[in-house]
Amino acid sequence: MSTSLRRQLNRAQATALVIGLAVLGLMVLGVFTQRRQFFFSYLFGWLFWLQLSLGCFLVTMIHHLTGGRWGYPTRRFLEAGFMVLPLMLLLAVPLFFGLRELYPWARPQDLATEKILRDLQAWQNTLGYVLRSILFLGVWIWMGLCLRRWSLQQDATEDARPTRYARALSGPGIVLYGLLGTFACVDWIMSLEKHWYSTMFAVIVIIGQILTAYAFSVLLLTLFRSQQPLAPVVTKTHYHHLGNLLLTFVLFWTYVSFGQFLIIYSGDLPHELDWYLHRIATSWKVVLAALALFHFFLPFFLLLFRPLKRHVAALTSMAAILFTVHVVDTYWLVMPAFHQGGVVISWQDFAAPIGIGGLWLALFLAFLKSAPLLPQHDPGLQFAFRYEHS
Repeated sequence: MSTSLRRQLNRAQATALVIGLAVLGLMVLGVFTQRRQFFFSYLFGWLFWLQLSLGCFLVTMIHHLTGGRWGYPTRRFLEAGFMVLPLMLLLAVPLFFGLRELYPWARPQDLATEKILRDLQAWQNTLGYVLRSILFLGVWIWMGLCLRRWSLQQDATEDARPTRYARALSGPGIVLYGLLGTFACVDWIMSLEKHWYSTMFAVIVIIGQILTAYAFSVLLLTLFRSQQPLAPVVTKTHYHHLGNLLLTFVLFWTYVSFGQFLIIYSGDLPHELDWYLHRIATSWKVVLAALALFHFFLPFFLLLFRPLKRHVAALTSMAAILFTVHVVDTYWLVMPAFHQGGVVISWQDFAAPIGIGGLWLALFLAFLKSAPLLPQHDPGLQFAFRYEHS
């Protein structure tokens, strides 16, 4: 990494850290003035950045298992992304003090009137929520530290053993993540509603994490493609492959989202319909329309065209749209549980993702600077950059 690039990253890191601390400091006012709004906004901001880290973690394991030329120039972005997970565990602590504001199962008045909440109390309780959150994040942090350590060890040796270790962990790691991620989605998001449950919900959230990580990879690749050692090796073919992956997961996300809606609509059960009624009625229908347009229709039709996927500016713009609309998607999952009568925008809805994002970006840049932008001595590198520069 050149000295000039390191100086630029140092400045960006310092700026992100100052903005993050200042905005989160300002949000402390919300605890005293709009306490319930504070915790919902904080949960929304925390979930978005956590999902990005988890998406980076998942995509890294996918690449270790399957290979693919797209993964080598983006791996260090993904590794720096999931290395922020310890910070996300620390930032989860404020949520533990706002469970009564967030979740019906934590409020005595709801427990007294809702039998289903009392039946689930053995699982949905404050101690269980806290311990499971620590367990989920602790397991993912440990796995991420192993992958990062082996990746750096591979930089220092031509022996392929570290890469084999990473591949051996990634197979069961993806399976374990699917299991723990399902329970985490129930705890953190699904239990915001009293009667809501869906076996497809966790799949939708996890696919959204992967899609966001791929969009993030495209954005970072464009920012750093002119830097050494990426400049001589990154070509339009890498963008083409990443564009195909974006299209794949746009389709997958839409398929499972529509499948969940169709099953619930066909069943017509009140305890299932409530969740959708809170999100498709009143002004929330505008948010839903924006998600349909920018999370499916627009990217689907544009990413069908090969020239767009090989055009750096066009694909980067599409990735930026998908990254931004996933912020809206996270907002749509969380906030209707609080504002059931329609969209109500608070300054804390902007402050939370900006403040948490500032800290996330500062630590991300710290890890990005600590290793070469391109992995060294990985056995797959000999096949990764054999492209025709046409």
